Amino acid sequence: MATEGQNMPFIKNLASSDRKTRSSAVDTLRTFLTAPTTVRKLTEIDYLKLWKGLFYSVWMCDRPIPQQNLCADLAGLLSVLPTPNDDECAVVIPFLRAFWATLSREWTSIDVLRMEKYLLLVRRVFGASIAWAGDGKTKTKGKRWTGTRAENMLRLLEEWPLEKTGDLSKVSVGLRLHVLDIWVDEAEKLELLKDEESDETSEESKKFLERLRHIVEIQAKSTCKPVRLRARESLADDRLPWNRDDAQDEELDGDDNDDRNGWGGFDD
Repeated sequence: MATEGQNMPFIKNLASSDRKTRSSAVDTLRTFLTAPTTVRKLTEIDYLKLWKGLFYSVWMCDRPIPQQNLCADLAGLLSVLPTPNDDECAVVIPFLRAFWATLSREWTSIDVLRMEKYLLLVRRVFGASIAWAGDGKTKTKGKRWTGTRAENMLRLLEEWPLEKTGDLSKVSVGLRLHVLDIWVDEAEKLELLKDEESDETSEESKKFLERLRHIVEIQAKSTCKPVRLRARESLADDRLPWNRDDAQDEELDGDDNDDRNGWGGFDD
């Protein structure tokens, strides 16, 4: 049975040496991905073919500004993917799973001259993924990291970039390290680290952040020393709310000690 992938002739143009041809192919892909009935027919293999083409589109892209624009455009594809009412993760999660599978497969083949743009691509897609997880269907304003989107995104992170079994043949050390480098930055951009008054929305964001913390803590027990160290460093980041709380407690303890041990003034 023919797959929908056979109706995606633009894929080969994604890796064209001609910039205009590549840009046109990305635009065609964006239009293609907005059609719910078409996209939901795509298989895992089709998504992998798409990301292989997009991987080489980045590979062929030269100069910083075009590279930055392309990485932003690819991360922006999440915002045009259909989110059907019956399963709003049916398209986005397979699309992202193929992204992580492709980057994991190709990571060690990226030469040092090209690595910078792939680091940026991972950052942009990771940030867009976390943002998408907080945009579930809700009547309240603002992001709410709860429900189906948040749960499926956390499971995906455990399955791929921060794969929890420690299988370095599935996700290489370099890719793991980079995700551990950026997760706090991207959480901060989305205001997940804000210390607000306790309300329903902030409680949900705190729970999501705690789940992220747990995923990273698993990496802190990795058999790979660089992964262990990087995970522990990221968990100790001063911007994270649990570290701010610890610092405040230490400061208060210090004040108490000063009162007990410091000069108490003249005796009467």
